[in-house]
Amino acid sequence: MKAIIILMTISPWLTVPFLGVNTLRRFLPASLFMSLYLIAEGRFAEKKKWWWFPFNIKPNVLGEMPLIIGPFLVGSLWILKYFYGKFNLYLLINIIVDSLFTYIGINWFKKIGYASLVRLTKFQLSFVFLIKTFILYGSQILYENYFSQSASSSDK
Repeated sequence: MKAIIILMTISPWLTVPFLGVNTLRRFLPASLFMSLYLIAEGRFAEKKKWWWFPFNIKPNVLGEMPLIIGPFLVGSLWILKYFYGKFNLYLLINIIVDSLFTYIGINWFKKIGYASLVRLTKFQLSFVFLIKTFILYGSQILYENYFSQSASSSDK
């Protein structure tokens, strides 16, 4: 189990060099913001018992931390790279990826003893993912608007 968790966390990072420096500069802030949001959501979900991670990494560390710092963070970078600015396609790709995670990934996590849903149905989890889809895109819009205005005002 520990090897699977380590592999799940590290393997997405092997793709980061293929993103390019400009992609990292442009999309890393929104992706990091989303990771912080996921940590806060994880704490909330833990209290509400939305899902359960019986696998402990360390005390007081969220069980979903490997997912957050691995596939979710790196996946956000890739999705923004290819689909930012094409909102309908961005939304469709996110729905597909999130549905694969929700309807296939969760079953596999439960089977290997990593995670399971408790007080949240798969449909509700899909809705939670949909909200995050909008938050990630919106945070990228805010980041670009803020920094493009800051850069243009500093040029004057």
